Amino acid sequence: MSAVFRPLLTTLRMIKFEHAVFALPFALLGALLAARPAGGGAGGWPTAHQIFWIVVAMVGGRSAAMAFNRIADLRYDARNPRTANRELPTGKLSLGFAWTFTLVSAAVLVLAAGQLNPLALKLSPLVLAILFLYSFTKRFTLLTHWVLGLCLGMAPAGAWIAVRGRLDWEILPLSLAVLFWVAGFDIIYACQDVDFDRQVGLFSLPRRIGIAGALWVSRLLHVTMLGLLVWLAHLAGLGAVAYGGLAVVAGLLAYEHSLVKPHDLSQVNAAFFTVNGYISVLLLLFWGVDILF
Repeated sequence: MSAVFRPLLTTLRMIKFEHAVFALPFALLGALLAARPAGGGAGGWPTAHQIFWIVVAMVGGRSAAMAFNRIADLRYDARNPRTANRELPTGKLSLGFAWTFTLVSAAVLVLAAGQLNPLALKLSPLVLAILFLYSFTKRFTLLTHWVLGLCLGMAPAGAWIAVRGRLDWEILPLSLAVLFWVAGFDIIYACQDVDFDRQVGLFSLPRRIGIAGALWVSRLLHVTMLGLLVWLAHLAGLGAVAYGGLAVVAGLLAYEHSLVKPHDLSQVNAAFFTVNGYISVLLLLFWGVDILF
């Protein structure tokens, strides 16, 4: 059994399984919004069946995407001092096991989508295609940050489809907010690799316009995210608790940007992993309370 569990645990460390916290709260928030009655008012819970399979789909999709990204980037990770100690470059995990994990995770996403409704099942191959495409975008376009945002932005839209069985425009502000939020913090993260990206010919916004300019674009994206969330709160008729949550998110975003400076990137991991995890969880908490009560 250890021959299976040891590489599985290594794979979970490789894909940073705990960082599913980034997108999962937004998926659950999308489900809560979808479960509200027409015309607003107090919401209800999605069914236990829906919540369970939404979570399974999210875990399967993210796991497949992250494992595939590590496979696709193996030759770059091996050359980059920041990533050379990852599990695949060091041989702690075999390429064969990583491929098996990717395919099984993708199958889990399709299975979960089939348990939700026909539209979710029909769209699952497209979702996987977009998730896998991201890994190659950094080879040819500056839009790589926005494609990653699209990958996570699909989460609330997918949850809405899971609950309602159709895609309505009302959920698009939340999906766009997630897209801009993720693109913004991915630009911050990419600032670490400017020299390496230039050396090997990979595309990123910091490489093209410099770290200082990229950080200003990141700030603009996060301001846009907040604007979209304000718009969504207005459209959904949410109350004071939801707007209080937005104030908390705004404060956390300001703190995130205060941690990272063009001449000092030592706090990038704190800005990227810690602060953004709090943002997604706290927004779900505040908005969930407002929607349900």
